Amino acid sequence: MDDVVAVARAWIGTPYQHQASVKGVACDCLGLIRGVWRECHGTEPEAPPPYTPDWGEGGGHEVLMEAALRHLVPVCRHQAMQAGEVLLFRMRAGAVAKHLGILSDAGEAPRFIHAYNAHGVIDSPLTTPWQNRIAARFRFP
Repeated sequence: MDDVVAVARAWIGTPYQHQASVKGVACDCLGLIRGVWRECHGTEPEAPPPYTPDWGEGGGHEVLMEAALRHLVPVCRHQAMQAGEVLLFRMRAGAVAKHLGILSDAGEAPRFIHAYNAHGVIDSPLTTPWQNRIAARFRFP
């Protein structure tokens, strides 16, 4: 899992741009996961369909959850978190899961790397509010 974290850290500072996935140029949260996949595993298993910035606000369809279940390995929520895990977040209760990040430190002060609108790719503290938004955890195959 250390290689996943090292690859993700190399994306820090990449500007945010919706639907992009180019290290050092631009990406969104899905683009970060796609880019890490490419660097660690080669060709992406599927191309995402076009999506709008507010794609998860209506319809209730768990697009990211379903894609993660197709291509990543689920982690039981009762297992201790490990660096390198892919975190899938619900931004509010009852909403579809629509934000992704990679756990960069699972210690006493956990952190995660994610692409965040107006901030780009950053390494943020995994504070209690963020932890409460975790819908599922995965690891790369």
